[in-house]
Amino acid sequence: MRAEIHPTYYENAQVTCACGNSWLTGSTVPAIQVSICSQCHPFYTGEQRIVDTVGRVERFVKRLEARQSVSARQEIEAKVRRESEEAARKARARGDDPEKAAADVVAKYATEDAA
Repeated sequence: MRAEIHPTYYENAQVTCACGNSWLTGSTVPAIQVSICSQCHPFYTGEQRIVDTVGRVERFVKRLEARQSVSARQEIEAKVRRESEEAARKARARGDDPEKAAADVVAKYATEDAA
């Protein structure tokens, strides 16, 4: 092997984390600065921290809730529509008023929604 091509190896290189933790290791640089270590990483601590930059998390949660509420409302409306059409069809078959049967189904869901 050629001489003088390898970097200097420091057996006691100091590693310092942003949380204040430090330890010794071997490296080709004498001092290492890291932003996260096993003492502060959420995987090892079991603690979840959300870094919120100018309300991004809150805006995301609001958008998610809005989408979920819209889709839930659409599902309920479709269910009411199907049930009222079914009730109207059955009322026609019996010779009853189909509009009244459909209105009864809609009223049932309206009272559930109010409660």
